Amino acid sequence: MSDILRWLHRVGVVPVVVLDDAEHATPLAHALLDAGLYCVEVTLRTPAGLPALAAMSAVTDLTVGAGTVLDPVMVKASHDAGATFIVSPGYDQSIVDECAQRRILALPGVATATELQTARRAGLRAVKFFPAETAGGLPAVKALAAPFPDMRFMPTGGIGIDNVADYLRFDCVLAVGGSWMVPRDVIAAADFDLVRTLARQASELVSRIRQESTVAR
Repeated sequence: MSDILRWLHRVGVVPVVVLDDAEHATPLAHALLDAGLYCVEVTLRTPAGLPALAAMSAVTDLTVGAGTVLDPVMVKASHDAGATFIVSPGYDQSIVDECAQRRILALPGVATATELQTARRAGLRAVKFFPAETAGGLPAVKALAAPFPDMRFMPTGGIGIDNVADYLRFDCVLAVGGSWMVPRDVIAAADFDLVRTLARQASELVSRIRQESTVAR
């Protein structure tokens, strides 16, 4: 699990994908890899979600997680389909327990100190902060991080190219989840050239911020 956390920090940005047609999964995977994004969260919000997750998991060099996981049954189905991490919109102990039993990383959603403390007590050291912008944005992440210095956050929700850099510059942010580089309508139109362009912008931004951090040290 620590290896996955290190990988998420390295990639910096995790595209959050909603697919309406599983046939788009493989070309989407290759578009993201071409752009330098090696990790993706495939949400299970549509019937195409699980088969799309399986198809993307079969693509070499792409790390695939499952999002919008709502119960242990979905954890099992996602893990069996090839997911290497599980993301849920809220904190559910049964999901955390199932992930622990399967030795797969759980990133439950939290928005309050109570939820964060519950996650920490369960042994987790990374969570999804959701919905990020609605729940207070980066100031809220910093406020929550202060009394929990050993916790790391993956803010998701309302984040785009205009504000992602601010999140990534904060040490306690593990990575940022977002859908601005994988718009649902663009994928539905099979415009993978545009996805590639948007994803490359995100990848290059992460590289610049990582370089800034190295120089600052």
